[in-house]
Amino acid sequence: MNYNPEEEENFSLTRFESMLKTNNVSFFDSEEFERITNYYIEEGKIALARKAVKLGLEQHPTSINLRLYKAEIFIFENKFEEANVILNELYELEPNNEEIYIQKANIYSKQDKHQEAIDLLEMAIDLTEDPSDVYSLIGMEYLFIDDFQNAKYNFMKCLEIDDTDYSALYNIIYCFDFLEQREEAIEYLNMFLNKNPYCEVAWHQVGKQYFDLKLYEKALSAFDFAVISDDRFIGAYLEKGKVLEKLGRYNEALENYQITLELDDPTSFALLRMGKCYDQLGNDELALKHYKRCVHEDPLLDNGWIAITDYYTKKLDFQKALYYINKAIHIDSENVLYWKRYAKINHRLKFYEEAEHGYRRTLELGNYELETWLTHADILLYLEETDAAITILSQALEFYPENVEIMFRLSGLNYTKYDDIQGRFFLKTALMIDPDFSIILEELFPYAYSKKEVKQLLAKYNV
Repeated sequence: MNYNPEEEENFSLTRFESMLKTNNVSFFDSEEFERITNYYIEEGKIALARKAVKLGLEQHPTSINLRLYKAEIFIFENKFEEANVILNELYELEPNNEEIYIQKANIYSKQDKHQEAIDLLEMAIDLTEDPSDVYSLIGMEYLFIDDFQNAKYNFMKCLEIDDTDYSALYNIIYCFDFLEQREEAIEYLNMFLNKNPYCEVAWHQVGKQYFDLKLYEKALSAFDFAVISDDRFIGAYLEKGKVLEKLGRYNEALENYQITLELDDPTSFALLRMGKCYDQLGNDELALKHYKRCVHEDPLLDNGWIAITDYYTKKLDFQKALYYINKAIHIDSENVLYWKRYAKINHRLKFYEEAEHGYRRTLELGNYELETWLTHADILLYLEETDAAITILSQALEFYPENVEIMFRLSGLNYTKYDDIQGRFFLKTALMIDPDFSIILEELFPYAYSKKEVKQLLAKYNV
């Protein structure tokens, strides 16, 4: 009969949970309690892990590993003093136990004392038979203090020991990306691939680096190798589709996106990209079908709703565009991209009050583009809300202090309110910066433009 550790673990868990339900205490050896505790910790079931340790120590009070688990649970619960008491006792018994150093480092880490944690973990390196995990922990500590160079070095050490640790590989690339070392990242990945030519994750990552550098043909080759290494690697097909889109090869991009739908449940991203491809190919029916499937699959994906809205806007079907952007806002009323489109569409439909509301929400949500301020003010002017328009443009001036389009509008608005002093101030300031924009007065503020002093000031600047 073959030994199956997974079956043994399941049997132990079943016995343990049955014991908890019946209150009939059963005997487990210390290793069983360790496996049970470790399982619950990894599953995030801390209450059950605590019970397993308590019962385990009642049956095996001298177990070092169960006491370490007890310390780990204390650390998880931020009970650092209690954890330290246990760890100090264990250190007296086993000063060369690397797990003691690792757990003490964990305490320092949770207290934001990352350098102290690193010092302890480096001591653990000399004691452990499996330094890979410790190098990974050191790498994470360096990430916490934004030391990406040292983080990268430690993750590389980790990968040298275990070249199947893809988590370390991803972290290495993350460090390269943050340091903006794309060329170095490619060089490292190619070196790694020389030793591991069928590593689909490395091919995928080098392809993404080439993509970001706009080296699309090289990116395409890399994603092809990723697919050769694992023909069920959905991420590689998606990235390959993106590259083919950039190269204008939309039919081939569609083929790759279609493969992802066949390999797994449809993703909203794949459906959206397929819609974009059909849009580029002029197949309106299939483009719209995939956009709608996209938002059905994931109603929270803003790019899906934006794609449908922009599709109808491009077709000048503003009523349908408004219908879909209203649905999007109903789902997520805090999305600034939705409100910006809502404002523009209502503006095109001459629904000025709705457009004003849309631009106001757009600004409230942090879109401070010049166009947003100006258009909002112009709509308020149309609605004869002069004071509100002045308030909006005064706020805009804080973001764009030397913008003449704002100043000429403020000049015209103040003259319209018969505040000639403010009108004159903004007019003179604007004329000194760029008199060519004085056409704003002529088009939007005929009363101000016709005033004698305004004519004189314009003439002074040869306007």
